[in-house]
Amino acid sequence: MSGGPAGPRVSREPWGGVRPFSIKTKLGALVVISVLITTGLMMIAMRTETELRFITVFSMIATLLITQFVAHSLTAPLDEMNTVARAISHGDYTRRVSENRRDELGDLAQTINVMADELEAQDNQRKELVANVSHELRTPIAGLRAVLENVVDGIAEADPETMRTALKQTERLGRLVETLLDLSRLDNGVVPLRRRRFEVWPYLSGVLKEANMVASARATMGSGGSHTRTDVHLHLDVTPPELTAHADPERIHQVVANLIDNAVKHSPPHGRVTVRARRGPLPESLELEVLDEGPGIPRSEWHRVFERFNRGAVSRPHGPGSDGGTGLGLAIARWAVDLHGGRIGVAESERGCRILITLPGEPSVPS
Repeated sequence: MSGGPAGPRVSREPWGGVRPFSIKTKLGALVVISVLITTGLMMIAMRTETELRFITVFSMIATLLITQFVAHSLTAPLDEMNTVARAISHGDYTRRVSENRRDELGDLAQTINVMADELEAQDNQRKELVANVSHELRTPIAGLRAVLENVVDGIAEADPETMRTALKQTERLGRLVETLLDLSRLDNGVVPLRRRRFEVWPYLSGVLKEANMVASARATMGSGGSHTRTDVHLHLDVTPPELTAHADPERIHQVVANLIDNAVKHSPPHGRVTVRARRGPLPESLELEVLDEGPGIPRSEWHRVFERFNRGAVSRPHGPGSDGGTGLGLAIARWAVDLHGGRIGVAESERGCRILITLPGEPSVPS
């Protein structure tokens, strides 16, 4: 639930070695040219018997013109940098400085552009973080609201089972809020994973049961927002039944829940969504698959599936009762898998869409 890990920083090396057109060189050339012009005019005056005052005037005019030309070449880029810096200070991170110089000002232009790139990236991450947080909080809030409204309206009784359902959603809200503290360290690459060993079958069975419960609650509430599909059957396939994995259960919950949510949206009426788990090649590693029977994803779109706010380009992508979502679920799933050092992607499938996840299991201990 984040804008995801910070993207790679833009790195640009300044002109290395001795700059052939540095400011120091230009100022030195200005002095030399001024001296040469003055000396040349003095020699001309001595041979042609021209009055000294005319030579002095001509020398001053020539020197001023050359100085004005050099000064303009130095101040013009500074004016541009000042304009761009003011725009950046007002939140316009799209402005950039021209990098067409091979001197100290060119290096400064590169530095300003790198700063603008990083500020723009951080601003995008902040906006994506707000969107991701809203997306993640919506599900438990909707479930909790549905349960409480049913109790208030007399549709359901406040029995222990109903209260346990409400408590479970409240606890999930608390865990999501705690995750925000972890996200504050995301920019520094410090996002803790609470890895532990767990049994896959009961864990995934609980995730599927919660998904069914939330979908039923949304349908009962009858409000807008996310899908209210209750006609899609969720199937769990874990082989072997005693399969175990080593990962952060809360992060994996985000992955599976978002993938199920996305698969249900794209399923046909009375379709089937399968969550399949297999042992990976390494100790405690895990391979997860989520398959649906929907229209699938064109191969040309595979590379864009996990981009934020991407809602697909297939015709009629969503089943009845679906609003199409926000396009953030798969991006959140990729973020959580990346934190584990795993891989997630679209895989070949004879029908519908197949998302394949590989988790590395226990981290290797350096010898």
